[in-house]
Amino acid sequence: MLQDPQTIRHYQRLTDNLAELFYRGYRSEELRLFCNGYITALRHSQILESYEVNRLEQEIERCVRDPESLVPEPLAIPELEY
Repeated sequence: MLQDPQTIRHYQRLTDNLAELFYRGYRSEELRLFCNGYITALRHSQILESYEVNRLEQEIERCVRDPESLVPEPLAIPELEY
């Protein structure tokens, strides 16, 4: 589980982008490439500690392995009574 607020923000940003790319029809290999580039940029920028980047990478890998997690759940439509 991610603990650091900045790491959580990067996780949310990355998963939102992955969901958008998945919705546009990108394949899992392309999603993986996008994640690798994002993680590499985080490593080089040294914004996060290396153990936080590793943990983020593990969480994102789980997300990419299960593409169903990227599909938003449909909103419940309330029933109207007439």
